[in-house]
Amino acid sequence: MKGSNGKPETDREWALRMFREQGGLLRTGEALRLGMHPRTLYALRDCGALEQVTRGVYRLAELAPLGSPDLVAVAKRVPEGVICLISALAFHELTTQIPHAVYVAVRKGRALPRLDYPPVEVFQFREAAFSAGVEEHLVDGEGVRIYGPEKTIADCFKFRNRMGLDVVLEAVRLYRLRGRTDVQALLQYGRICRVERVMRPYLEALL
Repeated sequence: MKGSNGKPETDREWALRMFREQGGLLRTGEALRLGMHPRTLYALRDCGALEQVTRGVYRLAELAPLGSPDLVAVAKRVPEGVICLISALAFHELTTQIPHAVYVAVRKGRALPRLDYPPVEVFQFREAAFSAGVEEHLVDGEGVRIYGPEKTIADCFKFRNRMGLDVVLEAVRLYRLRGRTDVQALLQYGRICRVERVMRPYLEALL
């Protein structure tokens, strides 16, 4: 292997170049598929060239600190999941709550992800509700799947007993204050989540 200067690259130099070419953050499996030896990966971690974001996820230490490391870590470890409920409300600035864990949705029937860090709250959504309203946002340079504001509000009505109705109603009030309300979208997602009739009186009173 030769570097840009034409000289042979060491295993560590090549591995760091691969990280840079892949955006600076890789799961262990992705690194191994690129041809990295586990010994090289761990040596770069131990010498401080890589930082471990969470188990099985490594990032170049030379990059600027992550603004939302928990969301990035979960997006990497649970690539099929979608950030939901209070974590999505926080992302869209529709709550004053500080999530104690990352709330993530997976398809009903799929194996529940297990992460040692960060803490996660996993919710199983049936297919129609899982697939609707997904947006992809660039967070710290990584694509993170997050439900949009209207879908998130509908989801919170669905899980109001777990979220607390006060949290749901605060989200609706903050949504109204943004000045970009889409009642039809809210009701559409309410139908998908089977809570349209529950949502209507609250939306009529608050919007």
